[in-house]
Amino acid sequence: MADIRSDFLGIKSPNPFWLASAPPTDKAYNVVRAFQAGWGGVVWKTLGEEGPPVVNVNGPRYGAIWGADRRLLGLNNIELITDRQLQVNLQEMKQVKRDWPDRAIIASIMVPCEEHAWKAILPLVEETEVDGIELNFGCPHGMSERGMGSAVGQVPEYIEMVARWCKQYTRMPVIVKLTPNITDIRYPARAAKRGGADAVSLINTISSIVSVDLDDFAPQPTIDGKGSHGGYCGPAVKPIALNMVAEIARDPETRGLPISGIGGVTTWRDAAEFMALGAGNVQVCTAAMTYGFKIVQEMITGLSNWMDSKGHQRLEDFIGRATPNVTDWQYLNLNYVTKAHIDQDLCIKCGRCHIACEDTSHQAITNMLDGVRHFEVIEEECVGCNLCVNVCPVQDCITMERLAPGDLDRRTGKVVEPTYANWTTHPNNPMHREAPVQVPEPAE
Repeated sequence: MADIRSDFLGIKSPNPFWLASAPPTDKAYNVVRAFQAGWGGVVWKTLGEEGPPVVNVNGPRYGAIWGADRRLLGLNNIELITDRQLQVNLQEMKQVKRDWPDRAIIASIMVPCEEHAWKAILPLVEETEVDGIELNFGCPHGMSERGMGSAVGQVPEYIEMVARWCKQYTRMPVIVKLTPNITDIRYPARAAKRGGADAVSLINTISSIVSVDLDDFAPQPTIDGKGSHGGYCGPAVKPIALNMVAEIARDPETRGLPISGIGGVTTWRDAAEFMALGAGNVQVCTAAMTYGFKIVQEMITGLSNWMDSKGHQRLEDFIGRATPNVTDWQYLNLNYVTKAHIDQDLCIKCGRCHIACEDTSHQAITNMLDGVRHFEVIEEECVGCNLCVNVCPVQDCITMERLAPGDLDRRTGKVVEPTYANWTTHPNNPMHREAPVQVPEPAE
């Protein structure tokens, strides 16, 4: 049976599933119930400095995006960091850690970007004996207007500076939580590494307005007729998060930097994808808020069963396995040629493939044959884009089939070459070169 125990920065937990810093981790009551349900660790909801706590709105804090079946795809929130007293949080953290020594507890922290503020709070957190700290440089609303959260995360120099302070004033592992509200995630990740951070976590929420009430003409959630941008999370942000994790994992300057993956993790498969791209573990929030703490049991069982089926005995057997297969567009093989194929036994004659291809793609699918409704690929027009696969409502009805080297591509009239070729050597590229090309590294 697969061993899914996690060792992230020397922080051990029975599985790689941690609850992210958010409302589900705001107090001991929640955290204990989460541990009872099976979560391997938590990142306690972000702590602020001593003194009067922040003040949250007393009305709606969430906006939502739903699918056609009203399944939650994304949440937008305008909630701030913890509005509970610092000492209350610290006392609860200490007690929970003593009661659950085998579970990971990380303290998320956000204080002003001043050395004395970090120097003051770190010994207080360290005294709780939790396993590490996460520097919240990601929150895009409320706190960012006060010079914290993403206001720091968008400035690599600030990230490096604060990370250095934290490494100077604490023995605990330091994780830097990165904001996705930036053009190139590699720069803040590099800054975190230069500052001595032990790991990065990402992504935090994306700055967003999810909808507008067309009666009141105000963004949702609406507070007394007004709305504000908030942080977007949930399944809809997963593709953005996967890309950013992969960028850090394969960047020469940050390769090997431990990553805690966050962003839309709802199933064991989501977690496995993050880890295959280089994340050492994953953090979850929206899924728990949507389905409750017990969803982790499905994640644990699903991941364990998948690992058994693939022969992976430990998490390390597949962590990072997909990273070498992520490359830049210019290195994709231009001699890899595919054509769509429609299984007539599975086809339900809905016509969606034809409509999509006819109206928006390459007019490569028929809708009639001998006066009868019939959908078939016209190979002479098919560019292998696979749009039809993605709009077809029947799984595996349309598949992409690769032409073998030596086969004739009836669209171009050319024989498929057996050699690897990419844009860097293509004659249409005004900067093409004959020098040896970069070939993606094979998976280990």
